[in-house]
Amino acid sequence: MLSISPDSIPTAELHAFMLASIAPRPICFASTIDSQGRANLSPFSFFNAFGSNPPTLIFSPARRVRDKSIKHTLENVYETMEVCINVVSYDMVQQVSLASCEYEKGVDEFIKSGFTKEPSVKIKPFRVKESPVQMECIVKQVIENGQEGGAANLVICEIVMMHINESVLNANGKIDQNKIDLVGRLGADSYVRASGAALFDVEKPNRNKGIGIDALPERIRNSHILSGNNLGQLGNIERLPSPEEVEQMNNNSEIRNLIYRLETDPENLEVQLHSKAKLMLDAGNVADAWKVLMLRNN
Repeated sequence: MLSISPDSIPTAELHAFMLASIAPRPICFASTIDSQGRANLSPFSFFNAFGSNPPTLIFSPARRVRDKSIKHTLENVYETMEVCINVVSYDMVQQVSLASCEYEKGVDEFIKSGFTKEPSVKIKPFRVKESPVQMECIVKQVIENGQEGGAANLVICEIVMMHINESVLNANGKIDQNKIDLVGRLGADSYVRASGAALFDVEKPNRNKGIGIDALPERIRNSHILSGNNLGQLGNIERLPSPEEVEQMNNNSEIRNLIYRLETDPENLEVQLHSKAKLMLDAGNVADAWKVLMLRNN
């Protein structure tokens, strides 16, 4: 295990470790305007949502490590206390990256990166027309976390108007994660695309009170076949299957033949049953996986 004290390495090196491990991070594509009406557009991956009543977003245009200076986005925030936060989809990520170039003060990144300005309804900064979701925000507070290079500047925003492109909605009027096709930021030059095979569901424990991994039979809890994720799935049920439910698995010809073939080799049988259960768990079939695992107790 590599253990690092933050004050023992250069800030840039610590920054790289943090960004590679705290990931993926959503991207705040921030549109601002200065007191002279000049537009600025820049992405930030120190960003997330922190509440829905009031709807609160926070992003951080940190001080530049090389010279400790603040970024044009933060200068504009102080001047107007408004920002439009646009989400980033896969179709626009290369243009977004281009907008991150350190252009001189007053250079319009909308023009440089080829994005279309869309007037906002309640604030002065423009929206990015190509972004599937645009959030007009007023800045409630800026918390400066230091004067050194890499220091955070927490821009606390409240959404006052939200615009959603109807093309990313499903039949129920909700955002479809595959249609919105978001990207997230990783370390170095890496990004991740949040759609297609990258998506998976994890049932929320608040829908029921799981029995917990500590309640699993010891031979299951200490399995060399089942992963921690598998144990988490098993521990999320409300009760163990009944003997009658377990008995149903004997109607499965593959399982029945496996037990018959290995009944004189109990250790191998357990390995095979755990392997079958793992395949079921990986496919999301928790109920049948439990029945297979409990066969030897039935």
